[in-house]
Amino acid sequence: MIHNIESDLNRFKQIVKGRVRKDLKRFMSNGELIGRQGGKVVSIPLPQIGLPRFRYGKNDQGGVGQGEGEDGDPVDGEPGDGHGHAGDNPGEHMLEAEISIEELAEIIGDELQLPRIEPKGAKEISSERDRYTGISRVGPEALRHNRRTYREALKRQVASGAYNPHKPVIVPIKDDRRYRTWNTQSQPQSAAVILYMMDVSGSMGNEQKEIVRLEAFWIDAWLRHNYKNVETRYIIHDAAAREVPRDIFFRTKESGGTLISSAYTLCLKIIEADYPADLWNIYPFHFSDGDNWSSSDTRLSLDLVEKHLLPASNQFSYGQVDSEYGSGQFFKDLGERFGSEDKVVRSRIPDREGIMNSIRDFLGKGR
Repeated sequence: MIHNIESDLNRFKQIVKGRVRKDLKRFMSNGELIGRQGGKVVSIPLPQIGLPRFRYGKNDQGGVGQGEGEDGDPVDGEPGDGHGHAGDNPGEHMLEAEISIEELAEIIGDELQLPRIEPKGAKEISSERDRYTGISRVGPEALRHNRRTYREALKRQVASGAYNPHKPVIVPIKDDRRYRTWNTQSQPQSAAVILYMMDVSGSMGNEQKEIVRLEAFWIDAWLRHNYKNVETRYIIHDAAAREVPRDIFFRTKESGGTLISSAYTLCLKIIEADYPADLWNIYPFHFSDGDNWSSSDTRLSLDLVEKHLLPASNQFSYGQVDSEYGSGQFFKDLGERFGSEDKVVRSRIPDREGIMNSIRDFLGKGR
């Protein structure tokens, strides 16, 4: 019975994964997964998977619901007239199925053909972890190994002739008890930090910010699949930059001009203060509609990327979200300065439908 249940569960999981693969582009563009995100899993709506149901055959012997009562009698004291009316609209049969972030990241990688990331250099930190390595005759009851204890009791009873196969009662005694033992081991743990920067000047509207929110979710999912320890920092900027919590990052409404260098300067300060380049894999992502206040600030911004951000980072990524009011000039400026630099990745995001291709642009080189 247990084997059949596990088999059915595995088959259902494959159905869920198949549905996610089929509708991945839709999920990536409309935020259905993000809205149902939990700690380590997300719940997704699967409207076309039929729920199991009982099918009844003929029953001439009576059964449940055959007692006293007439149509319209109140149930649990609730009044009723017994004259309900049938509806004329189909019901919405929606099933919420959970899938782990890890499984979701695997699906993303497979569908977008993303290579696994190899952490560069010696950028690893170590964490201590207790690992069970053996069995002992003494130890705390919380670490008692029940299967080993049962096995020892069975061996003792068989050897002494006390075991009765027709009445198999196994009673462990003190000498039968076995306990897990452990050692504390130092385990290398790859570390990464994602630094999101977003232009929140007047030309970046709610739709542009929603596109950034969706894309950031998928970037997070893939990088967390590749690294054991991932931190995320958020910077918003118009003519000045400041660090904010995640929820403020996606909800802030600003106006005024744009100085891209202000975001890059703050990003560099955060890296230098908290994320030494010899210990962390560093991923700056900047999202904007391409406007900047002046050509002089553009030159300063490009210098900051070339001389400071790029040497410290695995990759510098710039996503340009199309806006009715944005010129898109900074995309061109980056291309002119870093056209042959593989570590600088640019991506145009015309609308929500472009998120999938943009993710492939950013993560497709495996850095």
